[in-house]
Amino acid sequence: MSHPLLEVDNLSVDFQTDSGWTHAVSNVSFALEANRSLGIVGESGSGKSVCALSILRLHHKRTSRMPGASIRYDGQDLLALPERQLRQVRGRDIAMIFQDPMTSLNPVLTVADQIGETLRIHQGLNKAAARRRAIELLDMVRIPDAPRRVDEYPHRLSGGMRQRVMIAMAIACRPRLLIADEPTTALDVTIQAQIMQLLRELQAEIGMSVILISHDLGLVAEFVERVIVMYAGHIVEEADAAPLFDRPLHPYTEGLMRAIPDLESDSGRLVAIPGSIPASGNWPHGCRFSARCALAEPACAAHPIDIVNLPGARKLRCQPRAAELEATA
Repeated sequence: MSHPLLEVDNLSVDFQTDSGWTHAVSNVSFALEANRSLGIVGESGSGKSVCALSILRLHHKRTSRMPGASIRYDGQDLLALPERQLRQVRGRDIAMIFQDPMTSLNPVLTVADQIGETLRIHQGLNKAAARRRAIELLDMVRIPDAPRRVDEYPHRLSGGMRQRVMIAMAIACRPRLLIADEPTTALDVTIQAQIMQLLRELQAEIGMSVILISHDLGLVAEFVERVIVMYAGHIVEEADAAPLFDRPLHPYTEGLMRAIPDLESDSGRLVAIPGSIPASGNWPHGCRFSARCALAEPACAAHPIDIVNLPGARKLRCQPRAAELEATA
């Protein structure tokens, strides 16, 4: 029987602070099939990047823990792998594009050295062969004059070029899964469009699955097939992209949709979600969105809300809306 390429089950992540262990993510579960795309959206602080880094076990092991979690890649338990074996998975089978290429790239190494390191470790290429392959990868990600740019240092490249270098490093070994964490942050809209088109072409060419993490719902709507909405460390809604953007069910998802600028509106005003996301470790006992929610009832704040399965492969964590849907079914 076939299984998903990636299975994340009951992922909870805690970090050690001066005041003790703080919960950052709780009970996150999802699956991703081969050659498919998944978007994870939510405000800053919702736990999106924590989930992504957890897949590759990139949190410091002395100050983090994942109690009861299971993360399986192609049937293999990543949390049970020894560090030596996990290093073989990182970059070769699962690659990641980090948020800020200027801080993720090493400022004292050339582009050739940084792309070549992955090729030497995972494919056994010598320095000359790795440099040639690095030039081919820079051509693939549409960096002009690649033979010259390959010997540049990151600070001599524009933001768009640095992002393309990060993509080149990520796809160097043709991974089966690419995690793109805010891959277009701080780029202008023209470069954003170019980067996303590039990722779309590379996904089709290599046949890889993609997890796109973003707070930009417009970007996610155009790229992915399925969407997870996170708030305060857990999933509040999950659905295929078209139904979710056509009819969001959770009040938080509705709020995110209303906050998207409407260029056709005469008012020119954004509709903001009132309040702010609670800090990690300071989550309400009941629904974590209840203090900001127009649908909130007294029962919402009284006890934790479970996520429920709905028709059409949708999932929802909202007691009033689930009851409303049941009544009209």
